[in-house]
Amino acid sequence: AEQRNDEFGLNWPLSVAPFKVALVLINEEDSKQKEVADYIYDTLTSNNISVIYDNRNERPGVKFKDMDLIGIPLRITVGKKTVEDIVEFKLRGNNEIEELNISNVIDKIKNMCL
Repeated sequence: AEQRNDEFGLNWPLSVAPFKVALVLINEEDSKQKEVADYIYDTLTSNNISVIYDNRNERPGVKFKDMDLIGIPLRITVGKKTVEDIVEFKLRGNNEIEELNISNVIDKIKNMCL
């Protein structure tokens, strides 16, 4: 932990992370977002990929900071672009956010974790 941290928190490698993926649902009241998040969660966990599912009633920034603090290596954000079947993918420690199709993000996670 002393070697794998930055100003935002821990930065676990995939091999020892308590969860491989942080799944952040922005608006639980939006049925499409919830449906997509549940689908991603079910698909990844059925492939034995550990996922922490953050569906708390908090602002997105709070959720993102918490996932960085814990050090989860991969983050999927399910937000308003789900109407276009798009979610956001981010690697911990990297500032780039990639917009991916739902099936593509699942394939990408599987390739990285399995």
